[in-house]
Amino acid sequence: MKIAAIQMVSGVDLDRNMEAAYQLLCQAKQRGATLAALPEYWPIMGRRDGDKVVCAEEPGSGRLQTFLSQTARELAMTIVGGTIPLKSQVADKIYNTCLVFDAQGQALGRYDKIHLFGFHQGQESYQESTTITPGDQVVCVDTEVGKIGLGICYDLRFPELFRQMGNQCYVLAAAQGGTHENGRRTWGHSMLIDPWGKVLECLDEGAGVICAELDVAAMAIIRDNLPALSHRKFI
Repeated sequence: MKIAAIQMVSGVDLDRNMEAAYQLLCQAKQRGATLAALPEYWPIMGRRDGDKVVCAEEPGSGRLQTFLSQTARELAMTIVGGTIPLKSQVADKIYNTCLVFDAQGQALGRYDKIHLFGFHQGQESYQESTTITPGDQVVCVDTEVGKIGLGICYDLRFPELFRQMGNQCYVLAAAQGGTHENGRRTWGHSMLIDPWGKVLECLDEGAGVICAELDVAAMAIIRDNLPALSHRKFI
């Protein structure tokens, strides 16, 4: 089966971003994808950090959640919904949330970004915690393509969530990639990596779709031939 990552260069307009996401998801379906993943902040890359707070939705209702559900059902494809802003119990903050919908449009799981990026050097400073409430739950979801673990951006720096080589699994990374309306430049390089660490397909920059084969049987053989997890000495 094939899985896909959607790369976007999202702007400040919610409607245009939703249309761009829809067209790219359709391309993924045309390429035979059973599952497609959207990038972080696909609905909006605002001019100000607080713009995402303004368009935050209540969990379970809202146009972004409806869009993801309806598109998954229309395309008969599992969608890993990048991130959308969901309202937090803390005033003026959101959860940076990844929702997964199956091919019937039913919600399978929710992951709230746990690790929030923080940086300070001289006059330059950025703190995600200013507008985001962190999650506190590791989430795995059973899907049509198998069990998937969810992580968002800065999460990948923490081995508790990301141990691709040790766990001998596939990693699908969907990214923003280009220069945005707000002047921000993102790195792109959306990719699918196999259990040996081989990059199967990668898109450097610009909006587009990467799509490649996920071979579950081959993954099982790799784990049998090199049972790395059984070799652990520290638990």
